[in-house]
Amino acid sequence: MKTTLHIAAACLFDEQGRLLLVRKRNTRFFMLPGGKREPGEDALSALKRELHEELELQLDDTALQPLGQFQAPAANEADTWLQADIYRAALPHAVQAAAELEELRWLDTEQPLPNDLAPLLREHVLPALQRLM
Repeated sequence: MKTTLHIAAACLFDEQGRLLLVRKRNTRFFMLPGGKREPGEDALSALKRELHEELELQLDDTALQPLGQFQAPAANEADTWLQADIYRAALPHAVQAAAELEELRWLDTEQPLPNDLAPLLREHVLPALQRLM
């Protein structure tokens, strides 16, 4: 039986237009910062909570622009699908990994894509970002 996780995640860009990716401890795939919604929690509230936990980043609602809703297989959990609300924002300052994050990486979307991107990012989010440019 497949499980569906409801998540909220953000495309966070630095001044050079690079996209911030994160890798959680004991996983292989890089993904967007964000995470699972708590019961009764809306996507924006979940995203703001996760960004604060993972990156010690606090953003106003107005800084986060909706990119869209996407479905994809989860990168690190078998038989699990993601229902994802994705937002985008400019990073106001440098961030560092906290909580369960092990590594941060900057992705230049003009360069060839690495092999270790989560399916949601590779198959849905990056194409949606390309359509905006």
